[in-house]
Amino acid sequence: MPRGPLVLTLDAGGTSFVFSAIRDGREAMGAITLPSLGDDLDACLNQIRRGFERVHEQTGREARAISFAFPGPADYPRGIIGDLANLPGFRGGVALGPMLEDHFRLPVFIHNDADLFALGEASVGCLPEVNAALKAAGNPFRHRTLLGLTLGTGFGAGIVTDGRLLRGDNASGGSIWLVRSKRFPECFAEEGVSLRAVKRAYAEAAGLAFEVSPDPRRIADIARGTSPGNWEAAREAFRLLGEAAGDALATALALVDGLAVIGGGLSGAADLFMPALMAELNGTLAKRDGGRVPRLESTVFNLEDVKDEAAFLDPARGPSKRVGICVTRLGTARATALGAWTLAVEALSPARCPRPHPR
Repeated sequence: MPRGPLVLTLDAGGTSFVFSAIRDGREAMGAITLPSLGDDLDACLNQIRRGFERVHEQTGREARAISFAFPGPADYPRGIIGDLANLPGFRGGVALGPMLEDHFRLPVFIHNDADLFALGEASVGCLPEVNAALKAAGNPFRHRTLLGLTLGTGFGAGIVTDGRLLRGDNASGGSIWLVRSKRFPECFAEEGVSLRAVKRAYAEAAGLAFEVSPDPRRIADIARGTSPGNWEAAREAFRLLGEAAGDALATALALVDGLAVIGGGLSGAADLFMPALMAELNGTLAKRDGGRVPRLESTVFNLEDVKDEAAFLDPARGPSKRVGICVTRLGTARATALGAWTLAVEALSPARCPRPHPR
């Protein structure tokens, strides 16, 4: 059986770059990690070239494309990266995509991480897994649309319908971080759904300065009782996270109407914020006459909960509207890399109408 195209990938973080290669949905080699050197643009660009060169060499220079996620703001269709907080060397618009194309003589596809995370989960992750479970249960319902959320340094989203990534006319589709915050209506949603939001909420509840508040991973340990600290403040910090994320997600699902999957650095604390998130999704909104209406037309089921999952899969529920929500099983980094691979393979495939070259 002929092998599919080999694609070089990159997981770009503020402190390190992780390079790999994927073929037929599997890593073709062990990852190579290099420090990002993000304070120095020339050094950072050299690291990116060096990392891809090493992977290219170790895989026999068989790669057909380079495809990866990179932080924004960015003009992703043209591969131009803007001013980055985590990689401060990038300022004023850096043509990363054209630089790599000129160096490697390969097509280069760059997207934001939430888009590629969603595409990976829709292609080989949560979406096919949930639909397979529905089929096994004898339930004719199928999800065709997926909303992928990343909760971490920022708050991102990607939308995939019938296998196609929603980019939008300005490549800005899925900008959930700009939804209005429920708790602070003058602010955007990311102020309540991010690592800094959890840290700030803990500091406020515990009466601490933000600078001395522990990092969210330790706050999660405090909330679970496995680390000393203010247990009530830690629980409240994650309750507020769930409320804020649930409110933004409900707004998105009212328009998108599909399966939702959560990834990102905060997804490991889903047990702490999911109750508040689910309460928002299955809550109500007020009418001016004093009545209430459901927040969503569909009932939302937490597929991480055994009873909820069983109710979601149950064919006896008939044609009632339902939406599932789950936490990534692939892992955020792997789902994102597989999304990058999927995007490149689709663009390279002669069997499909190819997308125009990004530049």
